[in-house]
Amino acid sequence: MRLMKSRRHRLALTAVASAVALVVAACGGSDSEEGGGTPSAPPSPVPGGELTVLADAAFAGGWAAGLDPATNTTGGANITQQQAIFGGLFLIRADDDGSNARVEPNQAESYEISDDGLSLTVKLRPGIQFSDGTPFDAEAVAWNWRRDVESPCSCAPQWALAEENGIEVVDDLTIRLNFTEPNAAIVNSLPASNANWIASPTAYETLGADEFKIKPVGAGPFIVESNQLSSELVLVKNPNYFREGLPYLDRLTFKSIGGDQPAFQALQAGQAQAYEGMSTVPLIEQAMADDRFTVTLQPATSPYVVQLNTSIPPFDNKKAREAIYYATNFDEIADGLFQGQYPVSQSFTAPGGLFYHQEVPGYRTYDLERAKQLVQELGGLEIKLGTLSAYLATRVMQALETQWEEAGIVVTTENYQLSTLIQAFTGGQWQAMLQTAGAWEPGAGVGPGFRFNSNSPFTGVKDPALDQMFVDAVAATDPAERDRIYQEIGKYISDNAYAPFGLAFAPANLAIEGVHGPGLTTKIPALLVNSGVIWDEVWREGS
Repeated sequence: MRLMKSRRHRLALTAVASAVALVVAACGGSDSEEGGGTPSAPPSPVPGGELTVLADAAFAGGWAAGLDPATNTTGGANITQQQAIFGGLFLIRADDDGSNARVEPNQAESYEISDDGLSLTVKLRPGIQFSDGTPFDAEAVAWNWRRDVESPCSCAPQWALAEENGIEVVDDLTIRLNFTEPNAAIVNSLPASNANWIASPTAYETLGADEFKIKPVGAGPFIVESNQLSSELVLVKNPNYFREGLPYLDRLTFKSIGGDQPAFQALQAGQAQAYEGMSTVPLIEQAMADDRFTVTLQPATSPYVVQLNTSIPPFDNKKAREAIYYATNFDEIADGLFQGQYPVSQSFTAPGGLFYHQEVPGYRTYDLERAKQLVQELGGLEIKLGTLSAYLATRVMQALETQWEEAGIVVTTENYQLSTLIQAFTGGQWQAMLQTAGAWEPGAGVGPGFRFNSNSPFTGVKDPALDQMFVDAVAATDPAERDRIYQEIGKYISDNAYAPFGLAFAPANLAIEGVHGPGLTTKIPALLVNSGVIWDEVWREGS
């Protein structure tokens, strides 16, 4: 068995530390840009008080399917709420400046990966209880994992489990996953997966599925007091939380709000104390100049990608896909709209994540005349482009529309809420979508395979050769070999003109003066496009 501090993990984390340094430089230096001057070290935490956190209705602020980890179809967007309720077997931590990112056990005490990568053994911390008083043990974890692998959630684990004893309870506090193929990404991928959030089996059986998704029961730092779906989630301190002295807050409330502008106005008016995922550059700059706010720019892990549906016209024709590549100038968008705030990537990695490489050999760069020629050869090109209804996404979509029309492409655009976006993908008739593609760990269930694997409902590509390359990358236990395969995948996607990549999106968190906490006012690489806030350690001065 391979211990947690193995050479593979050390090499992978070194790669992250180097990559994060690049985004720190790109974002202006310090870990947290506070209005009015240089950030100072926060005072010692003080327990008590309340905090209201705003979440954009287009993404993290939508949880219409409830918050049962196994049935919430938008769970990948609701990581922040799930972390507060369930805590997590593992967490991503980093130094305050975002460097030295690493996965650490939380409700898990330790883990071991076999030398061949075919099994993961997790040892649980003794003495943990769910907030209903029932034991947090290996049987409970196994019950959750069996539900999770059948989950419709975008965050469901994609495990190649052995037919017998794929999920094996070893003893009361030990559980093992046995795979048919090596899985070198397993631990790094857990923090962004619903398999990380363990719910109480007893509470589920007692409440029933419908009630449980409204008031789920976990062993995390907070307990659900009330839940108005996609509107307001009120949580109160778990008095039996396993981490002594935590959480600091007595009450934590999440409120859905319709975007960056109303969120900023609500913070200014004192109606809330924090907002995750700000992408409106003028508002970020305004907040940075205001002494009342702490603005924290998170390391980017998920670059934007123009997904092209290769199963239907016009993008079943490679010439049409090439025309989009040549008509797209993401460097111009990055400089013109966002003052170089976000780096441009040619693949599914970004500076804050593992295995980052900015350029791909042979990548098709902007060539307007070539794009016009291809459109002419096609006899014209008409497309529909969609994206989430969020500031940065819609601005990028508008810029793409302008660029593509210069090449003679006729473009219709549409903004979606998260629920309607999922419906568009599953319907299969979409043509082009501006989305994010990637994760801190590329082998995660919400990593690039989420956008490119043939069996994903959110893919535009059906290519068995590409599927196998992703399998090979996850199976490679040597990080140098994984890095080589991911570079090969990036080139393969480029060579086939499957989807042009662009801005490596790095969201900002806003908090009023006096609010502190890892992932909220310090940098932790984004699990997706939202941050991995460690809510039990968040606190507020003078509350």
